[in-house]
Amino acid sequence: MQMNIKSYIPFYKRNLSLAFPVMITQAGQMVVQFADNIMVGQLGTSQFAGVGFANALFSMGLVFCTCFTQGVIPFIGQNYGRGEHRKVAQYFTNGLVLDILMCAVLMGIMLACIPLMDHMGQDPQILGYAKEYYRLMVYSLAPFVIFYVIRALTEGVGNTKYTMYITIFCNVLNIFLNWVFIFGHCGFEAMGVEGAAVATLASRVVMMLIGIAILLTGKLYKRYLADIKLSALNMKQLVEVARTSFPISLQGLVEVTTFSLAGIMVGWFGQVAMAAHQASQTIITFSFMVAQGVGVAATIRVSHQFGERRFADARKAGFAASHISIALMALSGISFLLFNDVIPLIFIKDPEVVAVAGNLMYVAAAFQLFDAVQLSALASLRALADVKWPLILSIISYYLICIP
Repeated sequence: MQMNIKSYIPFYKRNLSLAFPVMITQAGQMVVQFADNIMVGQLGTSQFAGVGFANALFSMGLVFCTCFTQGVIPFIGQNYGRGEHRKVAQYFTNGLVLDILMCAVLMGIMLACIPLMDHMGQDPQILGYAKEYYRLMVYSLAPFVIFYVIRALTEGVGNTKYTMYITIFCNVLNIFLNWVFIFGHCGFEAMGVEGAAVATLASRVVMMLIGIAILLTGKLYKRYLADIKLSALNMKQLVEVARTSFPISLQGLVEVTTFSLAGIMVGWFGQVAMAAHQASQTIITFSFMVAQGVGVAATIRVSHQFGERRFADARKAGFAASHISIALMALSGISFLLFNDVIPLIFIKDPEVVAVAGNLMYVAAAFQLFDAVQLSALASLRALADVKWPLILSIISYYLICIP
């Protein structure tokens, strides 16, 4: 047993060296939502609940988009592992075009759904806040998706630090812009809930622009730039990426749809229940995103080893990611149990909301380890472009068991 653990130590180190920047990047996504929720929570329960309802709907599109961009990572990683750098650039080009087209269609569908928000059984007091926040958040998807495809290239070739630095900078920018637009500072009028969405949109545009600048000027990417062009579009590669991207995105959509439907159902109990659900869901998603960062690192490491035909090392890299993910999610679960009545106070001071959210934290603690195992396992399978059975099992778990 001791020898077996020792054999994993190099894999823990390599996984963590890749995972730590990705974890910061993944958690950074939630910092934006954290900042929005904390600042909007100061405006009142109705505003906080409105943002919660909007996020329940918006998160479906967001998760679908971000998962879709991950479909190109195994092809970039495997070809990078084989030293076929021209193919890396070609797959990136095909992935970028495919992701932009998908995002445009999805944004149209999401905007067309706004009138349907009136017919979902929500408290009328929160609908106005929800609509103004949701509309601008949909617009923020376009720059976010472009940044995520650039991130797929940088992480696929084993560099996870650039996206971490960009995310940290843009998170700080988002928090500052929240302060400016929500409450009215630096000569701007107070915009309330709408200001939170404007801040997120602006920070995501900046995120995209910095990502493009690094891609065009970074020394690491010079070898790829000559082959990133429209003439690199190839129907075979488009189909390959699509066959991986759609199951990954559908799997993510299956899961997030379940949580979003739960959020809508919670809204039927009133704005206090919706606000409590929003507070607990934000902190749960934060721990989920951190573990997902370990999963992204697993996809990179396993795809590289698989591309080099080092199959035993690929297997160990996948199991090492599982061990790390379990340890992190165990810490999350323990913190939920110990601080269940304190964590909701980060977002809102309403004692009734805090009491309900505190009880939800107990439930969240119970499923942390299960999330850890499924996240790392799915990430390792994704590195091999094995996405069919995970999708089928997700549909069974979430649609046939969870929703009923």
